Amino acid sequence: MVRKTRSATYNLYEGPTSAMSSRKVTSSPKTNPGRIICLNVKIYTCYILAYILETKVEREDPNSASDSAESEEVEDTLGLRGMASPIRVVDDELPDYSAESENAPSILFPQTQIVLRLNPHIQPAAASWLVKKITGKKQDGGAELLVRCEPYGGRKKESLVLHVTASKLKFLEVAEYTELKKVDDHGVLREFTVGDMDSFLHGDNTLDNLLTAAEKQMIVLQELENIRALSGEDCIPGYPSHAVYTGQSLFQVYWAEKLISSYYPLHDNDELSKLGEKWYWAFFQAQPFEEIRKYYGESIALYFSFLGFYTTSLFAPAILGIIHLFLPDAASNHSLVFFCIFNLLWVTVFLEVWKRKCSELAYVWGTLRMTKWEEPRANYRGRMIVDRVTGRYQPTYPWWKTCLKIYGVSFPVVVLCLIGAFYVMLCSFWAEEMLMESKQRHGSQTAAYLIFLPSIVYAILVYVMNFYYRQLAEVLTEWENHRTQSQFERHRVMKLVLFEFVNNFMSLFYIAFYLQDLEMLKYQVFVMLIILQGINHFQEAILPLVLRKAYTAGRDYILNSCPSIAHILLSDEREPGSKENNNASVDADSIWSPKALGLQPLDATDPRIEMSRTEGEMDPYTGTFDDYLEMFIQFGYVFLFSSVYPLAASWAILNNVLEIRADAFKLCKVFQRPIARRVKDIGAWQIAFEAMGAVAIMTNCALLCLSDDLRSLAPSLSPAEWLLLFVIIEHILIAVTLALRQLIPDMPYWVKMAMAKLEYQSRQALKNEQAFKSRRQLTRRFKTIHGARSKPSATEGATTSPVSTTRKRLPLPRT
Repeated sequence: MVRKTRSATYNLYEGPTSAMSSRKVTSSPKTNPGRIICLNVKIYTCYILAYILETKVEREDPNSASDSAESEEVEDTLGLRGMASPIRVVDDELPDYSAESENAPSILFPQTQIVLRLNPHIQPAAASWLVKKITGKKQDGGAELLVRCEPYGGRKKESLVLHVTASKLKFLEVAEYTELKKVDDHGVLREFTVGDMDSFLHGDNTLDNLLTAAEKQMIVLQELENIRALSGEDCIPGYPSHAVYTGQSLFQVYWAEKLISSYYPLHDNDELSKLGEKWYWAFFQAQPFEEIRKYYGESIALYFSFLGFYTTSLFAPAILGIIHLFLPDAASNHSLVFFCIFNLLWVTVFLEVWKRKCSELAYVWGTLRMTKWEEPRANYRGRMIVDRVTGRYQPTYPWWKTCLKIYGVSFPVVVLCLIGAFYVMLCSFWAEEMLMESKQRHGSQTAAYLIFLPSIVYAILVYVMNFYYRQLAEVLTEWENHRTQSQFERHRVMKLVLFEFVNNFMSLFYIAFYLQDLEMLKYQVFVMLIILQGINHFQEAILPLVLRKAYTAGRDYILNSCPSIAHILLSDEREPGSKENNNASVDADSIWSPKALGLQPLDATDPRIEMSRTEGEMDPYTGTFDDYLEMFIQFGYVFLFSSVYPLAASWAILNNVLEIRADAFKLCKVFQRPIARRVKDIGAWQIAFEAMGAVAIMTNCALLCLSDDLRSLAPSLSPAEWLLLFVIIEHILIAVTLALRQLIPDMPYWVKMAMAKLEYQSRQALKNEQAFKSRRQLTRRFKTIHGARSKPSATEGATTSPVSTTRKRLPLPRT
């Protein structure tokens, strides 16, 4: 646990210390091997006992003096008194806190990773049980994490807020268990191991920055989710109706039963400022993907990588669209065929090259071969049986029942919703057409004013339908009872994508293939691409910030100008830093006192208290679903009917440049810091974009057949022959796209070679370890079973040569 270098020894808690202050255990070549083995056993035993003492110190009063005496007793027992303990905090490097120091518990507490805000109406027994589980040992179903609470008065509508983190030992232990990949001193990306820690502490790497902020968040959240109910724990204390089963994740139960109101990580203001300067304030610089990954995790970084890659790829069709703008009318009219074929090939190449880019990023980030055994969702229902993989009791639900619900109920309901949305769109067109006819026939001024009313009503109805359909999709997907969260998200995405496709593109299909008005189609694509995306920018980044500023300004005005109203509003709220909300206001014998709950409070002046309150009032970031959906809709506008409006790619580039900055700004300033997630690709969205590309082949081929310029080349063809020509062109283009997918490998050659090399080295290391174990076993067997023979008798000595009495050694396997 100590990293020995040429000039310094790295202490696990305090960083580098001088070599003179660290005593090294050395042995001469003549040292007895048995003595070395005994010494190593003592050292490792000291590691284990010191880790137990360290965990105990974190749960008890840090100013207690009994631990030092206990530690000295352990050293006396092991004969290690005077040796530098590799995992003990060096007293000279810590601030000197006296017994009456009030700031010691807060300052010693490491950086908060996760904030848990409990339900204001939670029972004290349930809160105390959760705290004991978080800080408890693994064998007791605990997480072995560190917890502090904010100053708490136990009043009505006041939430108990917990700050959760882990020690450096815990971070390293879980990092090895979860197989996090790090680059070693030879530049090889491989799984991190504590036993080979020196190989990963190279360059500027230390134990403080070896793990990124996002990885520490994931470790703490994983340990929280792995808090398990033990045998005999049948329900949550204080809630007999909230039953739990052996091996169930208690954190998921608390979250599902709404005993935990919210949980979120806190922002690091210094790191956030540095990231903002390189990100949303830097308009002419590349995005800092590595800094984004370290701060927000792979999921957020991969979204911005996709957005940047997609925007860069749009330059080719955008340049051609701008050139098309300056062509003469005769050449411009015949460009439809070129843009249809070019854009279809471009879509296929873009999606295949993105797969390669995604593989490169996943390899560099260590998530390419990531395999994760997903636990059942908190709301997953089923019969309790022993799981074959984990050996724990888990709910099991027949898969055929889920399939029956999907195809027998959910799918017909979704189809009915799609038909209803399409019918509302048709009603809007019919109403607008009737008003236009009334204006042309009668010259009615009323019809002229009301001609825009159907479009306005339709826009409002689309917003309302989207709102309620999202709730319906959530309810249906929950009712289908999917086992894992990834399955749940995949089916929810499928439902929402279908509905958004109908709402956004069916009007374009109606104009293109029913009205067959290409000029109107061109105008409609322009309006929806520009205006709707401008509204999205305002709705995502500017509106939430304006509303929050207005709410804060209005609240401050009421507090300052209307004391009577302010007293009513704040009667049940906390005022940060006020005297009555300090822990001293809670009686020591109260069931809500920190001591009764098994907690230690943060200092009242700790800045993390104000940060958790401020960020707790922000809207939570629900994930990248809406961001990918926005790009999916734009992708459809650009390429479904791209041959009609070639400038669509140029407008998309302008929108995406603003989108990158707007999404970055809302992540840093508007929303709570999202929980980091490890991903290796964009998941179901890759399939959605590929499906959109397949639909684009059909729509563009259909536009070719409707083109008057193309029809003029063969005026003698009948409608049936034109339809046959459409089918032939479509199949040719589909065959070309399939050939491109086969010709462009999903993974670059250098990534394949790096993965093969890593696999070979892993297998060789396993063989070497097995050979070492085999040699040790054979040596032990040789010494114990084939011991020295007894001396031969006189008669035997006369007939036996001296060589035969010599014991021959067995050949040992080479390592």
